[in-house]
Amino acid sequence: MTAIKDDLLLLRFNTPMSWVETVLNDFDAFLNDHAQAEKKASGMAMSMLLHYPDKPELVSAMADLSIEELAHFREVIKLMQAQGLHLGPDEKDPYVNGLRKHTRNGSQWYLLDRLLIAAIIEARGCERFGLVAQHHPDAKMRQFYQLITDSESKHHMLFIDLAERYFDRPTIEQRLDELLDAEAEITQGLPIRAALH
Repeated sequence: MTAIKDDLLLLRFNTPMSWVETVLNDFDAFLNDHAQAEKKASGMAMSMLLHYPDKPELVSAMADLSIEELAHFREVIKLMQAQGLHLGPDEKDPYVNGLRKHTRNGSQWYLLDRLLIAAIIEARGCERFGLVAQHHPDAKMRQFYQLITDSESKHHMLFIDLAERYFDRPTIEQRLDELLDAEAEITQGLPIRAALH
């Protein structure tokens, strides 16, 4: 099955409208979760560049990504503060943790899996932020989430492009095929809540 088409990662489970309804019914909780997700994404990028200092293209890309994700974190915090909301506690993300269980051992496969799992997480974020941009009743919020969606759409292909620097396309496609099936099963099995995942 095709994993990448026209520079898009093809997810195999579409987020249902019940997720959108749940998010819009408790948008304060979603904003907090969104902020936490951006903070974690920035930290993940920093972790990647520190883990692979011998890969200059990866280091540069992850340095830029870390700063961009942190900027998104700051913007969500501003949105929250404008509404009198405070950053709440950080919770474990069952979606991300479920995907990480599929990371293989061995330095080569560990790198490939980290890159591809990051691409999938960004692709799912892009899909869900896009749904918020489409359905939120407030025009300013729709505009904000469209900007976030556009940014996320570039991020998931960044990880695919990095993978292609170190692995051949058939190897990437084969592993993506496996991971996308796993991601669909994980996503479908999770309870729907006012959170990104």
